[in-house]
Amino acid sequence: MLESRRERADRVIIQMNRNRCRSYGATIYLLFCVAFGGGQLTQAQTVSSHAKLSVHWEELTGPDFVEAIKRSQGTCLLPFGILEKHGPHMPIGSDLLNARYAALHAAEQQYAVVFPEYYFGQISEARHEPGTIAYSRDLQLALLQATTDEMARNGCKKILIVNGHGGNASLLPYFGQSQLDKPHDYVVYIFDQRTPTTGGPKKKTSTDQHAGESETSKMMVVRPDLLHQDRAASESGADQHRQSLSEGVYTGIWWYARFPDHYAGDGTAATRELGEYQMKWWVDSVSKAIASIKADDASLKLQDEFYEKSRHPLDTPQ
Repeated sequence: MLESRRERADRVIIQMNRNRCRSYGATIYLLFCVAFGGGQLTQAQTVSSHAKLSVHWEELTGPDFVEAIKRSQGTCLLPFGILEKHGPHMPIGSDLLNARYAALHAAEQQYAVVFPEYYFGQISEARHEPGTIAYSRDLQLALLQATTDEMARNGCKKILIVNGHGGNASLLPYFGQSQLDKPHDYVVYIFDQRTPTTGGPKKKTSTDQHAGESETSKMMVVRPDLLHQDRAASESGADQHRQSLSEGVYTGIWWYARFPDHYAGDGTAATRELGEYQMKWWVDSVSKAIASIKADDASLKLQDEFYEKSRHPLDTPQ
């Protein structure tokens, strides 16, 4: 049957619309094609678009951020590092680089939004070393509270702090406990494990704390281009034992008394094999933590219950 003039005109218009749709970006393509019948975005294309969502907070557009919060179920990560000397051979930002590497790779396994670089923690014991940035205790707590508050205001109702710095070991649990001081509509979780206690390649050193065998091995995986392994032996990472106190007695100068050069271990013993094992363990552990946090429906309810009871403690059954 011969095609009528009207049918031929309609066919030309439809083809023109389809061609125009193909020339537009993904968003305009969707709007234009739905409006003019030039084609529809398939379910597979929609899933593919969602799959491309970055886990980096700073890389997301406004509309993508909204989608990312939905996809993450309001779960966001705050990798917490520091700026301090790491022996004579590792970069000043080692803790920051390692923690962010672990958080980003874990978030790719269990989708979550990862906050940008954060290094405003406790490092007073390294103020004598070049490159150290040490904020006051009041500012550390105030800034961390303001940061988690702002994250929550943007939809992060489950915030996991991934700690990469041993000097935060007292700061972060205290911060977590201080969330009970007044009501919050979000929960702070803290993950403070960086190195497996068992398994993997056998370590060569017994003192392995700061810029030693494990941390240096991890940096071989995370940023080998910033590692100066030939300098690892230029300083001693041995315990200097310059203080003698009874067991159980604490003083803030303890670290400087033992490791005045801010080096605790032997970086020359590092291997990439050890680094790969430990970083995989760290990433997998954070990923498991994210999954458990997403499934957690008890913590916020318990917080709310606690906040309510705290308003009238005399009514709490005794």
